Amino acid sequence: MALHIYNTLTRKKEFFQPQSAGQVKFYCCGVTPYDHSHLGHGRSYVVWDTVRRYLEFSGYSVTYIQNFTDVDDKILKRADETGLTMTEVANTFIASYHDDMKALNIRPATAFPRITTSMPQITDLIKELETAGFAYPSHGDVYYHVRRFADYGKLSGKRLEQLEAGRSNRLNDDEVDRKQDPFDFALWKAAQEGEPAWESPWGPGRPGWHIECSAMLREHLGDTVDIHAGGEDLQFPHHENEIAQSEAVTGKPLAHWWMHNGFLNVVDSEGKVEKMSKSLGNFVTLRNLFQEYSPMALRLLVLNTIYRNPITFSLDILQANQNAWHTIEEALQLSDWIASILRQPLDGEVLSEEIERFKKGMDDDFNTPEALTVIFELRNYLLKEYNTVTHGGTLADPAHFARTWRTLKLLSEVLGLKAEPIKAKIMSLSAEAIEAQILLRKQARESRNWGEADRIRKYLAEKGITLIDHKDKPTTWISSL
Repeated sequence: MALHIYNTLTRKKEFFQPQSAGQVKFYCCGVTPYDHSHLGHGRSYVVWDTVRRYLEFSGYSVTYIQNFTDVDDKILKRADETGLTMTEVANTFIASYHDDMKALNIRPATAFPRITTSMPQITDLIKELETAGFAYPSHGDVYYHVRRFADYGKLSGKRLEQLEAGRSNRLNDDEVDRKQDPFDFALWKAAQEGEPAWESPWGPGRPGWHIECSAMLREHLGDTVDIHAGGEDLQFPHHENEIAQSEAVTGKPLAHWWMHNGFLNVVDSEGKVEKMSKSLGNFVTLRNLFQEYSPMALRLLVLNTIYRNPITFSLDILQANQNAWHTIEEALQLSDWIASILRQPLDGEVLSEEIERFKKGMDDDFNTPEALTVIFELRNYLLKEYNTVTHGGTLADPAHFARTWRTLKLLSEVLGLKAEPIKAKIMSLSAEAIEAQILLRKQARESRNWGEADRIRKYLAEKGITLIDHKDKPTTWISSL
């Protein structure tokens, strides 16, 4: 089947056909860099990296833009707390973000625009909105006329009359004086004492949250993108307001496909499932998690759930995915053994039937759990056959074994699953040292100390040494180095 993507805007899966043949314009809302990246960031950006990887695997050239919101109240608060400048805080946590994403094997965006480097584009767009009658200045601020955009609410399904019926009186006196309508939102905010500010036709100030993405998207990708992505929590009001701002000026769709990933929920100490948030005290940073768990375990956990569905996170669930990842990694690390022992090339033919099954799952709105079933089947075959050889058996079809490994490697790369090179773990052992370990293992087996015997086998495997047990003669060994 051809690729179909669920479109939040139309609420159905649609055949994917970009504006320009073979080329995809892809915009994703980025982070506000005031703290280290958390699990929710990991979930979201693993999803969009996987979508990008599969589009490229399918033959598309993808221009992927992801912004940084480097002007924000949270950054200013952090600057006050630490004695740093706003720029220093932003730069610190942007660097932290890049480190965490690299650990997750998330590829860098084509460009990472920032508010501070896009200010002319932001003010130009606000001026266009003002000229078109969709924005008005007020006491140094500029607001968007929500009621003048007839399609407001088309993405989220929220209509102003419904919002008005359920609205509480949250505006302070200052906002009431400045806004012509309670639903209007800020495009530009007048400068406050002690805060950074930029010059504009309306006086010094800084942009509102929503206008930045409209301006940066337009700057780097034009009036319309093929895919606009972000977390489910951004659907309203952020993405709704982006549409209102951009389409009021261009008269064109801002995006043909809107994609949103589901929330990440956590299990508390009492087994209660709740949305991850700092206020609940269940906030976990990626870098703290990576001290004990492989980043690929988290990536696998994300891929095991359809991207539009919520994920329930706990350390037990992460550990289960870590265990599963280690078996996939073990299969991927057979490359040296295949090349040195089987004398099979590491590049060449793959298994076409398995590739097609993988594509069938991914073409159905990036159904990664379905695609992973192929990964697990390939892994199972490789480890089973390898285990047969290490216990004195014979590999029936080395060429098929090599094709299976190539297929696993290719499909793992599409999903962004990356194994550590086994040579990075190897310290050379002399033949005498290897034979000594084999003797210790023999003694452990004779004493029925199976745990110690397995430990020695694994230890030698980490050094690139494969043990082969025989029924009628002593254990022998081969090296993949």
